[in-house]
Amino acid sequence: MTAHTQTLSLTDRIGARTLAGLMALAIGSILVFGVGLANSQALHDAAHDTRHSYGFPCH
Repeated sequence: MTAHTQTLSLTDRIGARTLAGLMALAIGSILVFGVGLANSQALHDAAHDTRHSYGFPCH
């Protein structure tokens, strides 16, 4: 077995990091707001309690 490596240019690395950051932001937003605004009271309460435990003011 041989391993092949590929060197990315600075522009490619910045683009990959930016994309990863935007994806993380999108997924996090969906989790916080999607669950926090859900109609299911149990899901909403769990998200509400988690926000308070992290010190995030929500009201």
